Amino acid sequence: MDPLSWLGGLVELLVTLFFFVIQTWFLAAVSRRLLGVPVGWPRSILVAFLLTLFFSAVVRLFLDAAGLGTPESFTREPGTALLVAGLSALWTFALGVAVLMACEVMVPTGTLPDPFLWLRSARTHTRQAGRYTEVVRIAARHGLALGFRGLSRGGPEREERTARALRLTLEEAGVAFVKLGQMLSTRSDLLPPAYIRELSALQSQVQAEPWERIRTALAAELDDDPARVFSRLDRTPLASASVAQVHAAGLRQERSGGSYGGQDVVLKIQRPSALEQVRLDVTIIAQLARWLERTAPWARRLGAVDLARGFSESLTEELDYRVEADNTLAIAQAVRRHGIRVPEVHLELGTQRLLVMERIHGMPLGRAAERLEALSPERRRELARTLLHATITQLTVDGVFHADLHPGNVLLCDDGGLALLDFGSVGRLESGSQKALASLLFAIDANDERLACDALLELLDPPLRLDERRLARELGQLMVRFRGGFGGRGGAAMFGRLFTLVLDHGFSVPPQIAAAFRALAALEGTLRLLDPAFDIVTEARALGAEQLREEFSAERLREELSRQAMTLLPTLARLPRRVDRLAEALEQGSLTTRVRVLADDGDRGFLTRLFQQLIVAVLAAAATIGAVLLILDDSGPALTASLSWHSFFGFTLLFAGFVLALRAVTLAFRGSNGPGRDPVERREQRH
Repeated sequence: MDPLSWLGGLVELLVTLFFFVIQTWFLAAVSRRLLGVPVGWPRSILVAFLLTLFFSAVVRLFLDAAGLGTPESFTREPGTALLVAGLSALWTFALGVAVLMACEVMVPTGTLPDPFLWLRSARTHTRQAGRYTEVVRIAARHGLALGFRGLSRGGPEREERTARALRLTLEEAGVAFVKLGQMLSTRSDLLPPAYIRELSALQSQVQAEPWERIRTALAAELDDDPARVFSRLDRTPLASASVAQVHAAGLRQERSGGSYGGQDVVLKIQRPSALEQVRLDVTIIAQLARWLERTAPWARRLGAVDLARGFSESLTEELDYRVEADNTLAIAQAVRRHGIRVPEVHLELGTQRLLVMERIHGMPLGRAAERLEALSPERRRELARTLLHATITQLTVDGVFHADLHPGNVLLCDDGGLALLDFGSVGRLESGSQKALASLLFAIDANDERLACDALLELLDPPLRLDERRLARELGQLMVRFRGGFGGRGGAAMFGRLFTLVLDHGFSVPPQIAAAFRALAALEGTLRLLDPAFDIVTEARALGAEQLREEFSAERLREELSRQAMTLLPTLARLPRRVDRLAEALEQGSLTTRVRVLADDGDRGFLTRLFQQLIVAVLAAAATIGAVLLILDDSGPALTASLSWHSFFGFTLLFAGFVLALRAVTLAFRGSNGPGRDPVERREQRH
C-alpha cells in the first residue's frame, strides 16, 4: 500500500473519530440540559453512533423534499441548500434526543448494572446464579414452589402443608436460611400460627469443622501460634453451630498476666467459610424477597423486602463478634447487682471472628434436671425470681436486655448460682419505652385499663384511626381474665393474647418491643424448669409495679423535678420579658401575627417545578400548534419551488415544540427529579 494513501486514510479516520467524539459529547451535554435529567454516557455513545450512520440519509430526505436533491440545484441555490441541511441536522438531533428520552423513560440511567463492574464480578454472579438455582430446586423438591405465592389462600390443611415445606426447605438450604426461619418464628405479629409452630422447630444439623481448618483460622485471628497463647486447647468442640464452634482452652500465665494466668476460657471461633456463604445467601434472600413482593400480595403486605433488609443487617451484626463482646459487657453491668454471673470477655484476644471469654463451670438448665431436683423448693423459687427480677430490671431500668433466654442460654453453676450465656441477641429500649413497659405491668397489676391503654399508645405505633374506647374495654377484659393467675396454661398465653389484641387494632409493633415481649415469653420455659409452679405474669406485674413505685418514689420525683427545673430555668428567666412585650403590644394595638405561606423549602421547590413543567407543556403545545398553522399555510414568499418560508419557519418551530414536549414527558415520567413527588414524602425522607 502507498504510504501516502495509508497516511491519508489514518488522518481521515482520526478526523472522523474526532468529530464523532465531539458529536457524542454535544449530544449528551445538550440532552442533559434539554431533558433535565442526567443521561448516561454508554447510551449517548450508542445514539451518537446511530446518528452518524443515518445523518446523510436524513439530510438527503430533506433536500429531496425541498427540491434541492440534485447537484445542479445545490450549486444554483447554495444558501437555501445550507438552510435546509441545517434544518435536517436539527431534526436529526431531535430524533436522537427522542431516542434518549425513550431510553430514560423505560430504563432510567443507573437502573442497569455497570457493564465493567459486571464483567469484573462475573465469577460472583455465576456463584449467585448457581446458589439461587440450588435453593429453588430445594424448594421445588419439598413442594414449596407450588403454594408459596398463594400463601394467604387455602384452608388450614394447605397452610400446615406449606408451613412444613417451608421449614424443610430452610433447614436444607443452609445457615442463613435457618437463621431467617428462626427470626420469622419470633414474628407472631406477621405470620399465622401454623408457620410460627413449624419455624420454631427449626434446627441446623451441622458437623464439626475439621480441627486443622479451625486451627488455621484461629492462628490467623490471633496473628500468632495458638500454642503460644493457650496452655491447652481442646480439639473436640464443646458445641458446634452453623456459623461457629466453641472450644475449651486455658490461658498461659506469661501471656495473660497474674490475675488470669491459667484461667479456663472458651473460644468462639467462626467457621472459615461461614462469612462468605452467609453473604451469598443473604443476596439470594434479598432476590427472593424482591420477587415475592412483585408476585405475591401477602409478601407486599408483610413488607418482604424490608424484612430481608432487616434480617441482613441483624445477621451481619451477629457475625461480628466484637458486637457480641460489647453486648456481653452491657449485660454484665445490668445483671451484676442481682448476683447473676456473666463470662468475662478478654477483649485483647478478641477479633471480628474470634471471641475469648471466661469459662463458667456448670450445666445448662435444659440438661440440669438432676441438679435442680437436689435443690429445695424455696431455693428454686428464689433462683426463678432472681432471674425474672434481673430481666424485668433490664427491660424497665437498664434498657439493655438478653433477648434469647431459653434454657440453653442459662447456666446452673457448680456453686448453685445462675449465669447467662450467648449474647448475640441483645435488645435495647430507650427511656420512653422502658417507662411505658413498666407502666403496662403496673396497669395490669392495678387493673387499670386506661393506664394500660396509654402505656400501649406510648409503647407501640398506633394506627391513624384507633378506637381507644374499644381498645381500653378489651384490655380490661383481658386483665380480668388473666388477673387471677394462669394455672397450667402459662404466662405465654397472656403475651400471645396481648399480641393478638394489638394487631387486631392495627398497631405496628417496633422490632425492639417485639423482642422484649419475645424475651418474656421465652423466659417462661426457663423459669418453669427452675420452678414448675412459677407464674411469670403474676410475678412480672408485681415486679413491674415495684419498679414503677421506685420510679415515682419521693426521692426519684425530687430528682426528676430538679432535673426538669434546671432545663426550664433559662426559659422561665426569659418569660417575664416576653410577657411584658406581649402586654405592651396589646396595649398599643400593634400585636400582629405573621404567617409565611410555603415556608418549607420542599414545598416551594415542589410548586416551582410544577409551574416550570406546566409552562414547558404550554410552550410545547403553542409551538406545535403555531408550527402546524405555518406548515399548512400556502401563502408567503417561496424559499424553493416546493418550500415556502412559512413552511421552513413552521418546521423550525415544530422542532422547538418537539424538544419542549420531550422535556415535559421526561420530567413527567422521571418523578424523582420532577414535580411528581409529594412534598410531604420528601420531607419525611429528608428527616
